[in-house]
Amino acid sequence: MTYSVHFETLGCRLNQIESESAARCFSDNGFTVRMDNITASTTPDDTVVLCVVNTCTVTTKAEQKARRIIRLLLQKFPQSCIVVTGCYAQLAQSQIAAIDQRIAVLPGQQKDRLADIPKKLKNCITVSDTVHDGCYFDPVHFSQVLKSDLFSFSLEHIKPAVIENPFRLSTDSFLAHSRASLKIQDGCNNQCTYCAIRLARGHSVSLDVQDVLDRVRDLQRSGHHEVVITTVNIGQYRGKWQGRYVNFAGLLRVLLEQTEGIRFRLSSLYPEIVDTEFAQLIKDIRVQPHFHISLQSGSDVVLAAMKRPYKAQQVYDAVDLLKSVKSDPFLACDIIAGFPGETEKDFDLTMQLVRYCGFTWIHAFPFSPRPGTEAYTMKPVVPQSVAGDRVAALVSYACTSKLAYINRYKSQTLSAIAETVHNPRIFSHDASTITAVTQNFIHCRVQCKNGASPKPGDLIVLQIDAPLENAIRKGEEYEALAHLV
Repeated sequence: MTYSVHFETLGCRLNQIESESAARCFSDNGFTVRMDNITASTTPDDTVVLCVVNTCTVTTKAEQKARRIIRLLLQKFPQSCIVVTGCYAQLAQSQIAAIDQRIAVLPGQQKDRLADIPKKLKNCITVSDTVHDGCYFDPVHFSQVLKSDLFSFSLEHIKPAVIENPFRLSTDSFLAHSRASLKIQDGCNNQCTYCAIRLARGHSVSLDVQDVLDRVRDLQRSGHHEVVITTVNIGQYRGKWQGRYVNFAGLLRVLLEQTEGIRFRLSSLYPEIVDTEFAQLIKDIRVQPHFHISLQSGSDVVLAAMKRPYKAQQVYDAVDLLKSVKSDPFLACDIIAGFPGETEKDFDLTMQLVRYCGFTWIHAFPFSPRPGTEAYTMKPVVPQSVAGDRVAALVSYACTSKLAYINRYKSQTLSAIAETVHNPRIFSHDASTITAVTQNFIHCRVQCKNGASPKPGDLIVLQIDAPLENAIRKGEEYEALAHLV
């Protein structure tokens, strides 16, 4: 009988990398790995013996979603043990464990221990009593085994500490993603008043330059054409290289000088790292014209209350510099609306900055007070209705901006990474379709005629046909139609 392990990943790209790497460990040990998202219509399955939920704690809604998924997993996979890890698991261990006795909570700062579970799981299946199908598995017993042998608990809302083994979970093959990602830095030393991530992930740690270089080369040898460089705070990268420590610009210089062909995409930027040296490096054609800026507000008053390490002018300057070296890049940002004390004037300054920068997309969130953070008790509180209206204004701008951006590329030819294969009848009866992400981060549904069918991960050339306006306004992933060239 074949046993399955199911993964649910919430939140950031770092969680996706860690889940993919842990999934590889289970696959290498003979388990069938499932990474499809569970829904109310999912068919119950007794062959699933373990579910891993990699959680996020960035907002209250993220935690609510995690609890809903955990309960759904307990229902749909009645013979499974549920391992809950990630940032929410770090900060709310007792709350999560109390949901059910089949749950084992692995604090996020010990997430690397996911790699040790497959052998434990195999032993608990094979050495147990023989019943129907030749094996027996007791999920409650296995939960206790994990708690006693692998997992250890610490006090909730602990002070930030260094993650146990932050770069152990790494892989050169990806089950759910066609574009490779590489974590080079984790944790954060900032004291932003609203952020619980720094409490959950701990102090900043970095992967040394030679290790980054070796892993990039491994990814390239495995057939990847692009690697997404992923961090919690890219500005705090400090990796050892030839007897000294270098910042991210120093790392990028080494990667560009000592590799050929493979492309680099940066997952997130802090405005203060975008200086002249950085700008000269990203001129390289292998650095993709797509940048996401961790912004949060365009008001210096709000940024100061948030304890962000920059002012609005640095964002203006960073965007000007990025645009001076990359032609019409895809620019995205994060913004929190309704932070305590945010006035209409503050929000107007945010909208003024957004319009000047011409952000292609905005990830807009209403302020969510996180227990254990300074902003949790800050006053005056902005009414939820006001915060909601501000989010709606940001999203409306973002949708219009993305439509305009994609329309600028209509009929243009772009390189892209092929992702997944889809139903051939999406476009026509005689054409197969795939999805792909272009060099400038346009997510496309791509029509492939004449029998052409690129494999996930292939480097392809496509032509943009039209934006998918309804999909954009609904926040769906794929936002343009294209065809293979």
